[in-house]
Amino acid sequence: MPHDHPHEHLSPSGHPYRPDQDGPLTAAQALEIAVRELLIEKGVLTAREIADAIARMDARSPAAGARVVARAWTDPAFKARLLADASAAAREMGCDIDALRLIAVENDETTHNVVVCTLCSCYPRNLLGLPPDWYKQRAYRSRVVAEPRKVLAEFGLELPAHVRIRVHDSTADMRYFVLPARPAGTEGWDEERLAALVTRDCMIGVAVPQAQK
Repeated sequence: MPHDHPHEHLSPSGHPYRPDQDGPLTAAQALEIAVRELLIEKGVLTAREIADAIARMDARSPAAGARVVARAWTDPAFKARLLADASAAAREMGCDIDALRLIAVENDETTHNVVVCTLCSCYPRNLLGLPPDWYKQRAYRSRVVAEPRKVLAEFGLELPAHVRIRVHDSTADMRYFVLPARPAGTEGWDEERLAALVTRDCMIGVAVPQAQK
């Protein structure tokens, strides 16, 4: 099909697909570029709209989720709303959740939660940014369901034997994120200082926040 758009690892928006990739594109990568070019040629989207959408996605980070966690740690009423309807509570904090059904699962003294997507890599990107590579790998997706305690230990998280581990499987329209337990010794800390303790891995469930000394 004749067109005016370049092919050499660039989308029609001018955004490189994989600038660090050696060798030919995979079939999935070639398909993505073809669909993107077709959408532009048919006038469904403009190159600018695609570039802006990519920029918005790239700008997301776990900082948004950390702010939500810190608010829940300091505001019991907000925490109750978060556990009842995480999507609505996140919107209160200015997070762009779209139509996503977000579910917050809380860690406590007897239960530890961990999140996975066994089918592919469904992940609360709106709140946590891009998923880490290991989250998308088949080894994590299969093993964390079958042997979660062993997998967490490989991440450096050794849990007491009495703590039950619950694994939550995300789907295309339902995403989980972990509300970790507030570390001891943080009494009186403000939200900004608390949020600095909350990492992406804490909200996936493969780590827990530690009070900085």
